[in-house]
Amino acid sequence: MARLPTEHGATGVFGGTFDPVHHAHLRLARAFRDEIGLDRVHLIPAGQPYHRHSQPGASPAQRLAMLELAIAGEPGLIADGREVRRHGHAYTVDTLQELRHELGPGAELWFLIGGDALETLHTWQRWPQLLQLANLAVALRPGFTAARLHPDVAACWQARQVSDFSNRTPSGTIRALALPPITLSATEVRQQLASGQDCSALIAPEVLAYIRRHQLYR
Repeated sequence: MARLPTEHGATGVFGGTFDPVHHAHLRLARAFRDEIGLDRVHLIPAGQPYHRHSQPGASPAQRLAMLELAIAGEPGLIADGREVRRHGHAYTVDTLQELRHELGPGAELWFLIGGDALETLHTWQRWPQLLQLANLAVALRPGFTAARLHPDVAACWQARQVSDFSNRTPSGTIRALALPPITLSATEVRQQLASGQDCSALIAPEVLAYIRRHQLYR
């Protein structure tokens, strides 16, 4: 697929708690990279996730370490610890501002968001600025309807959505993606680990060994 040349190519951002990172996360990251045609995807664990009522089961440093183990050798996937190192709550708009400053104004930047998160986008810190900094790639689940979006978000969805890559831009567009749905949640993985079930089919062996070594999620 054609892409306007930029100094840094096309970069994607996939944020999450990754508590712990599992195979469904990796499938989604690969599909995001391949469908958009990204040169790299930054997987960014949240340091202090402000949207969660309970704290993660593993520390920020441990979640970053597990992510590094899970994607070792994966082309184009990068474990990015900037939010882990940041003091206080990490807001997406601040992370995208940092990346935009690093990449430059002409670089193509994409932020991956789920359709369920899109329904609460109007509650995010300075959410309209996200589209000034990046394009949005929205992973839709079956049954998604724009009727559930906040009117301001729905207006952006209507005005900025594109269906092809004939005119790729650094920021400002929204694209719905046909990505594989995540049918596995980190909550389920933690529950299975806590009950002593075999999770070898759900988690990379290096990550599972790390969890056992550090006695996490018991």
